[in-house]
Amino acid sequence: MTTPPASRARLRWEIAIVLALGLGQSAVYAIVQLAYRLTDSVPLADQTATLNPSRSDREIFDFVYQVLSIAFSLVPVLLVCFLLWQSSRPHLARLGLDGRRIRGDVGRGILLVLAIGIPGLALYATGRMLGMFVAVDPAGLDAHWWTVPILLLSAARASIQEEFVVLGYLFARLKQLGWGPWPIIIATSLLRATYHLYQGPGAFLGNLAMGLLFGWLFARSGRLLPFLVAHFLIDAAVFVGYPWAAATWPAVFGLPG
Repeated sequence: MTTPPASRARLRWEIAIVLALGLGQSAVYAIVQLAYRLTDSVPLADQTATLNPSRSDREIFDFVYQVLSIAFSLVPVLLVCFLLWQSSRPHLARLGLDGRRIRGDVGRGILLVLAIGIPGLALYATGRMLGMFVAVDPAGLDAHWWTVPILLLSAARASIQEEFVVLGYLFARLKQLGWGPWPIIIATSLLRATYHLYQGPGAFLGNLAMGLLFGWLFARSGRLLPFLVAHFLIDAAVFVGYPWAAATWPAVFGLPG
């Protein structure tokens, strides 16, 4: 069924608004931040990006700010669920979620972790030695009883926000606009790579490769859960395991002095 021109224009505006509320906004800021980093007097390899910084010097307010930040960052996800909700079950089928074959999807997500996680660490280590990555501190929080739960919630937030929008929503809407599979895969991969530019050019290349793999697999399967699982497990391992990794391999993971 061909989408009428008026509806196509409305879809384009809808996509622009959804992206401006979240990942598109992050992509613009990441481009500006990379320009700032590259023009700074401090070499890129000696700079640091903190992914989960403390938001207050008072513990209770730090905790409250962390929870609020995670909650409000998921509003674009609620929006795309609202936009693509179907009255009949499965309600979120257009996003690639149908509540079926959960065990198999989780298993495929774990396999994806093995396929992406190890090469990703190797890329980061190589990129740090070549000066293509800033030093990434995934856990800038002070040690509190709630630190690990908040880091796990942050990993879940990143997985849900990115995969719901980049894979589920954009694949559905761009397909409605008449885009073919590979233009969608390339466009969404470029978006994913761009909003990671604040970590340096190496992060762009790594996330571009990850986006191409995720996009190709999602186009074949149409199932979102494996990618939600894989993304969450990768980020959870990085966020929570970083202090140990930085202490074990300080030259690779340690922050500049």
